[in-house]
Amino acid sequence: MKLSVTEITEAVSGRIYESSALSEKEGRQAPAAFESIVATGMTWDSRTVQPGDLYVALPGERVDGHDYAAAAVQAGAACVLASREVEVAAPVVLVDDTARALTDLAAYWRSRLHGTVVGLTGSTGKTTTKGLVRDVLSAAGTVVATKANQNNELGVPATLLAADEDTDFVVVEMGMRGEGQIRALCDIAKPDWGLVTNVGESHIELLGSRENIARAKGELFAALPEGGIAFANEADDYVSVLCPFELYDRGVLTVYFEGGDAEPHVDELCVFDSPYYNPFVYASGIVLDADGRPSFTMHATQFGDHGKPQADGACECLLELRGVHNVSNACSAAAVGLMAGLTLAECCAALAKSQPEQGRQRIIRTQAGVTVVDDAYNANPDSMRASLATFAALDVPGRHIAVLGDMGELGAFAKECHERVGAIAGQSNLDCLICVGELAEHIALAATDAGMPFANVRHVSAVDTALVELNSLVKPGDAVLVKASHFMEFDRIVEGLVS
Repeated sequence: MKLSVTEITEAVSGRIYESSALSEKEGRQAPAAFESIVATGMTWDSRTVQPGDLYVALPGERVDGHDYAAAAVQAGAACVLASREVEVAAPVVLVDDTARALTDLAAYWRSRLHGTVVGLTGSTGKTTTKGLVRDVLSAAGTVVATKANQNNELGVPATLLAADEDTDFVVVEMGMRGEGQIRALCDIAKPDWGLVTNVGESHIELLGSRENIARAKGELFAALPEGGIAFANEADDYVSVLCPFELYDRGVLTVYFEGGDAEPHVDELCVFDSPYYNPFVYASGIVLDADGRPSFTMHATQFGDHGKPQADGACECLLELRGVHNVSNACSAAAVGLMAGLTLAECCAALAKSQPEQGRQRIIRTQAGVTVVDDAYNANPDSMRASLATFAALDVPGRHIAVLGDMGELGAFAKECHERVGAIAGQSNLDCLICVGELAEHIALAATDAGMPFANVRHVSAVDTALVELNSLVKPGDAVLVKASHFMEFDRIVEGLVS
């Protein structure tokens, strides 16, 4: 972003406060002179301020951002957005609600962006897919994408404000917990294109069923404008909920992708002489190497005049990411790249260079000769199943040890979901299973019910206890999978294993 203090004030319907500290610094400059003071970035964390940033003072349960405004200005912030007067040597734009003002500012800046905004959501894989889409589109132009998993009502504005007016592509990851939240984020981002990775069981606590989850995710496609593009997973059994025929009636093109090792029913879904034909990207011949990295043939069909290749094509693809489930994510990113004008070969070349995100099936080889699969950032039933399948295929000289923890946001379905994960774990040829947390006890019990020897399954209540167990158990040559929902703090287990 690049906005003057005056423009910021108008965009958020605020007023400029000139503190005594600023008056002394600037010699009581008039508010009209603030047009020359320009903010070139935004942050709400005083520890990350860069010179020229707008510092947004957000109140919180434990800390109040207003208390750090002076430190932000001292670090180089050009302007402060606040809901009360703060004495700093920089102009302060006063509003009633800084979070709301941040949203208003992002919506205003979105209206000035010239590039394509790609909205992205899904029950699993959205952060990984965001990284793949970012890396593919980087071969087609300049790209700004959501940092880490900043995909909420603060992260989406932050992503938009990180773009320049002439940025070619802005990839906006969108998270949700309930109905209407994707719609609200779309009101800010106004995506031109939308991608839904899949419909799973995360957020079922509040939404009650996968069909309701599909409807909530489908809010992204419903927000697309005429001429927009929807990228949908043809293999998902709720794809018809996501992609009703109303999309065609509104002039939205649907591009399908599928990562399974079987040719999709292209003839049934993609008919050139039909107004409802759909370009398609899919994979065949999937093979995993000793580290679980997939290689496969990627196919693109019926792209016509919308993207390259102009005729059906195929290209060999190798990923650095682990697991068969990432083939689908790669196909979705290639579909986006093709619609952006890249060739299939260019898409596959970009995908081959893409690296896994922190805490998402990152493989670490320790000095002690242990292979740690760091999948600790988050978990839900779908990603647990995918992670266990990938881990089982990992070729190591020693044993396969899985450390699994509680999954959140499952509500009344929590016991059943943990039991299903346990049943899969019990049939995954694990040598040892350590379950951590109250809900994870259901994983342990279901694993033994599925046939895993009782002596090989352990349940503990805390991360520290799990580390003690691992320190006495793990030997050189072993592989350890670490996975749970973020609140379980399983990154501490990863740190303990690699330190």
